[in-house]
Amino acid sequence: MSFLHNTSSKSTELDIAIIGGGSAGITLAAKLSKFSAVVVEPKTPTERDCSWALWANSAQKKQFKAAIKGSWQQWRVVDHHTEVLHSSEKFHYISLSAAKYMAQCESELVEGVDLIRAAAENICTEGIGGSFNAAGQQYKAKRIYDSRPPKVSKDSLKQHFLGWDIRTKTPITNPKIATLMDFRVDQSRGLHFIYVLPFSDRRLLIESTMISKHLEDKEWYRQAIHQWLEKQDIEIEEKLGEETGVIPMQSLNPLAIKSGAIGAASGAVRLSSGYAFANIQAQISELSEGISRGDFSVPVPIGPFLNYMDKIFNGVLMAQPELGVTIMVRTAKALDADGFARFMLGSASFIDWAKVILAMPKIPFIKQIFLQ
Repeated sequence: MSFLHNTSSKSTELDIAIIGGGSAGITLAAKLSKFSAVVVEPKTPTERDCSWALWANSAQKKQFKAAIKGSWQQWRVVDHHTEVLHSSEKFHYISLSAAKYMAQCESELVEGVDLIRAAAENICTEGIGGSFNAAGQQYKAKRIYDSRPPKVSKDSLKQHFLGWDIRTKTPITNPKIATLMDFRVDQSRGLHFIYVLPFSDRRLLIESTMISKHLEDKEWYRQAIHQWLEKQDIEIEEKLGEETGVIPMQSLNPLAIKSGAIGAASGAVRLSSGYAFANIQAQISELSEGISRGDFSVPVPIGPFLNYMDKIFNGVLMAQPELGVTIMVRTAKALDADGFARFMLGSASFIDWAKVILAMPKIPFIKQIFLQ
């Protein structure tokens, strides 16, 4: 990896410039070769650290090994009446350290692909390329890829959360099971669940997660975590860290997506779940292969059918939020472990979709079909 600090008055001309060095931007930069390129990112991986998750096969688990914080072949969805427990031999639910992943990608940048630890300013697009300033230098690029996420509309559906990394006083039961959704919490303000990843029998990531239009005060999420821990008879010995996040679950107008947008900026966030990492990886792999052949066009990260189905789901959730728990639990019950992983990854089979559709309350979904 090299850092570029050229302060001459002349413009530096490049084949490719990548604005933003997050998941999409730094992954693309790490896959480039035989091109002059820069990736512009003001924050260090440590400053951008958070947890990313996906269902991974054995090859992907090996690929992301250096960044894996935890891995589970069992996961569950729980409400007041039901526990759905899935066990898979094919898929692992894995949690990644964003900092470790991005740092690894930065270390893999080849000669000619430089990292500028600064913000891009005065961005001016010209066709598929353009110019910008960074760290006191002007750059011109034949092709610009922009990975900065879109702004979140105030009244749009969002997944928002506050999480703690904690060490417990005593060992917990079942540390080999990831709790994806525990709905035995306050549902009065939207679809609300507790998400728990046990990294060991005494270390947990626990998040209070909401799917709704409006954010809550931080203390509201913290109180939900406290109450859940008390009900599970889990005592905190040490709080190691806290993270918050807001994931947009709004569809992007294809006509409003900027030329060269990649990652979340191009619509890689799954509208019904907020998952994005796997979609970004697939998009960037396809894009980098295209670039090596001279094709610089950005692949669509999520197909129209999946976006359409997710819009219907979100429409039901906004119109009748009280159905959220029922929908999630029925989805988990309708599918086996591998089918659930495929469904969440966006690669569900026809049979998977048929099982989910048959399990849903019909009238609310039919109403949303006519509203799309």
